[in-house]
Amino acid sequence: LSFTRFTFVIAIVSTTGQGDLPANARSFWKKLLRKRLPPDHLKNVNITTFGLGDSSYPKFNWAARKLQKRLIQLGACEFLPRGEADEQHEEGLDATWVPWSADLRRLVLEKYPLADGIHPVSEDVLLQPKCLLSLASENCLGGVEQVCNGEDAFPVVNGIPIPKQDASVQPAPQTIIAATSDRKAQQILVKVEENRRLTPQSHWQDVRHLNLSCTSSVDYDPGDILTIYPHNSWQDVDQMMELMDWDRYADQPIQFESTNKMEEADFYPVPPAPFHKLHSEPLTLRKVLIHYLDVRAIPRRSFFSMIAHFTDDGMHKERLLEFTDPQYIDELYDYTTRPRRSILEVLQEFDSVKIPWQWAANVIPNLRGRQFSVASGGTSKHISKNQTSFELLAAIVRYKTVLKRLREGVCTRYITGLKVGTTLNVTLQKGGLNIHRDEASRPVVMIGPGTGVAPMRSLIWERYRWHQEMLHGHEDSFDNSVNCFTGVGDTVLFYGGRNKEADFFYHKEWQELERKMPLQVFTAFSRDQQMKIYVQDVLKEQSELVYRLLHNEEGVVYVCGSSGKMPQAVRAALVEIFQIGGNISSSAAENYLQILEREGRYKQETW
Repeated sequence: LSFTRFTFVIAIVSTTGQGDLPANARSFWKKLLRKRLPPDHLKNVNITTFGLGDSSYPKFNWAARKLQKRLIQLGACEFLPRGEADEQHEEGLDATWVPWSADLRRLVLEKYPLADGIHPVSEDVLLQPKCLLSLASENCLGGVEQVCNGEDAFPVVNGIPIPKQDASVQPAPQTIIAATSDRKAQQILVKVEENRRLTPQSHWQDVRHLNLSCTSSVDYDPGDILTIYPHNSWQDVDQMMELMDWDRYADQPIQFESTNKMEEADFYPVPPAPFHKLHSEPLTLRKVLIHYLDVRAIPRRSFFSMIAHFTDDGMHKERLLEFTDPQYIDELYDYTTRPRRSILEVLQEFDSVKIPWQWAANVIPNLRGRQFSVASGGTSKHISKNQTSFELLAAIVRYKTVLKRLREGVCTRYITGLKVGTTLNVTLQKGGLNIHRDEASRPVVMIGPGTGVAPMRSLIWERYRWHQEMLHGHEDSFDNSVNCFTGVGDTVLFYGGRNKEADFFYHKEWQELERKMPLQVFTAFSRDQQMKIYVQDVLKEQSELVYRLLHNEEGVVYVCGSSGKMPQAVRAALVEIFQIGGNISSSAAENYLQILEREGRYKQETW
């Protein structure tokens, strides 16, 4: 393994799917699992791990735990206990990261003390990034003067501080490659065929059914994910450029330049440019802001730390640095997360901050694609031999904050404005449900409230196609009666929403399919009666059916939808069903559910 040359390793890993390592770490994980590796392979390596997880999943931070265990099995010495961040925490990942990283810094300085006369880099110092933007037509780093910034001296170009670089600057790669977590994501050009609102105009939420098509044959499975890459509005981009005084650079060709020295390039390779190549035209600052940087993101602590370097206003600087202080983490939450205050709004309030345009991609986070579980399946996937269809169910994010300000997601604004005939660049990648055709004979219990029904709809249509093929050998010859599916696993869907009249998505399809296959749909509409009813309540009402399908007939259960309380409530309901159905203790019922997880018969995909 390549990191055996290091004596000190910090592994930070997220958990995906059913307790899996992220896609970009799976090759590394396979190498770690090689049987020929001796138990002292990492005996000279000191390690610590930090997990990025979501406690609404049963296998919370499973990847970090597995990785830590395996590294220790191979002889590594853990010098700092594993940290586990929880996306569900009201203060987000920082609630764990901030104290853990402080302990890390302290222990590193204890274990590797600095030589006499050398002191730790002050947090007041603006560290040199790996890449900076520069004008493509000239070397904008030439002919500079020096300016003090903390303890370092920086070159100044047109009044803008730029970190010093070696004369032999290595250009960053000209080809901008995809920066997705799954390097196997397939890039596809699609056309909008339909963008239809499913909920009534009078309903509080706008939920859309999108139908996209591409002129090639693309195969995908239930649970697979299509990512749409939204754009910032022209109005937001114009405000940002005017606020930062970037207008004169807006439409000049630019590029990424590495700040690494040539001799360091092999050991510290130039990072890929952090954007998708969605355009073949020359890159400009305006395009970067429209397509790649999220000016509407809620800022993190690191953002305030960075922009504090770019103001000469003492009061502004002091206030910005307060937001980076761990003892003021509650104030940071109240200022940013609670009112959903955006980066653009922060910069409007701290108007003395002037970020150098060269630093734009280092200060403002990437505009991330929005992932949607594909809602189509079976015969609806392919319009013709050389044309593929992707159907999506998208809830539009639009609400008022505690400050009574209207908030609208970047992707929300983008999707609502998509016209029929518009072409989009999207990516398709495997999801975490790992649904296989050999499960067709097993019964399935699906819990998919709200937009969580999207992957369930895909699976229902896929099972319908599988059943046809199993019985008839091809899709075009089948009997419409339920009896033609005798002996094939039952399909049960538990769906939840607020109102039957407003958000019972695809209900006509369910009625039609119930006549053609062994499908049962049970619903819970929380606002249609005085007492609120949720999917977990209906699940318990059908406890005998659920117990028979999952225990007696060894079925599979899928849980999809919003993360938070729903997955835990559904899990508790299943434990209660197993407890009553099997006449066993609560702990034994919990153990049985864990067995289902290990066997791949309990699968969860929430967001």
